[in-house]
Amino acid sequence: MSDKLRNMLAVVLMITLAVSAFTAGYFTNDFMELRGGGTLVRDQRDFDLFWEAWGRIDSTFLGELPTSKQMTYGAIRGVIALLDDPYTVFVEPVARQHEIQSLQGKFGGIGAFLSRLEEGGDIVLEPMPGNPAEAAGILSQDVLLAVDGTEVTAVMTVAEVADMIKGDIGTIVTLTVRHPQESEPAEISITRAAILDPSVSYRLLPEDETIGYIRLSRFSGESSQEVNKAILDLRDQGAEALILDMRHNGGGLLEAAVDVADHFLTDGPILYQQSQGEGERVYEATEETAAPDTPLVLLVDGGTASAAEIVAGALQDRERAILIGGSDTFGKGSVQLVFDLSDGSSVHVTSARWYTPDRNQIDQQGLHPDILVEITQAAIDNGRDEVLERAVVSLQSESGE
Repeated sequence: MSDKLRNMLAVVLMITLAVSAFTAGYFTNDFMELRGGGTLVRDQRDFDLFWEAWGRIDSTFLGELPTSKQMTYGAIRGVIALLDDPYTVFVEPVARQHEIQSLQGKFGGIGAFLSRLEEGGDIVLEPMPGNPAEAAGILSQDVLLAVDGTEVTAVMTVAEVADMIKGDIGTIVTLTVRHPQESEPAEISITRAAILDPSVSYRLLPEDETIGYIRLSRFSGESSQEVNKAILDLRDQGAEALILDMRHNGGGLLEAAVDVADHFLTDGPILYQQSQGEGERVYEATEETAAPDTPLVLLVDGGTASAAEIVAGALQDRERAILIGGSDTFGKGSVQLVFDLSDGSSVHVTSARWYTPDRNQIDQQGLHPDILVEITQAAIDNGRDEVLERAVVSLQSESGE
């Protein structure tokens, strides 16, 4: 074992964390502001024992030994496992970059969805309207053959190919594609731009055009503005009531959740946060509210977690909305500090827990819907959304229809 590797791993095991601030969530990613990390002093004899054991492994193990980076990552994960906390985790560099891009809501790309219908099959493109891919000539269901001359193979994952396409805003990427109904490939050069990855979609419900439906998939840096725009647009289109669908919403940015809840509340608490060494912090709604009294129903399920539970818990406790769902919510109500490390990886460390305005604990408890819907297999087989149907009935009953 080289002195360089020995020194590097010793530093890792001491866990001296280089910190950069980034407020971010998804299950393990609901974050508050970051704090500086300090060096943990440990008895040198403990590390001597580690190297004694590793020396025996290094000299006698029959098989391939891990690389220095693999040993470093393994050491970090091993220490974290001792904490027995599912949300204190280590995230490697590539996954961390995906996480940052998802929570920011923007990235440098071409504006197209990538998908593969079957394992080992072709990767096909679906351009987003109004984005660079569509403008450059990418067509729906184009087969992607190469990126900047590098062939797209069957063993590559969709995520790996997406990483090849993404890059700095203003740079050019050349895609080799085969258009539908054509046999000859075409090369298309596309200038990367800041791509907005919306967290919100919305529409009037065709069965009742007085009800606006808003689907919120996560809490990113853009979510509050997107929800506000949806509320205003739907109201202009004639919506008199709203359904906010947060099923399968695993969370996101804490501040985004507070801001979204604030669109429906006037003054008063949104949540309480208990932190070690800091006591209690209260997040409160402001006087400015986009929809202070519009009839509102929230759709939840077992995948509604974390920041989504903050919004649901606040609106339920404040009697601002009715929760309708097929099950209790996930029950993830803790806060992680994110420490970005020097190689682009990060550690997420549980540091606080959340409570609803009525001081109900979210973590490991979840929220119980006001109206619990039994989802039948027949409805699933026929493509019916019984939870959404129940929400419509609830709003219509409230309005006297």
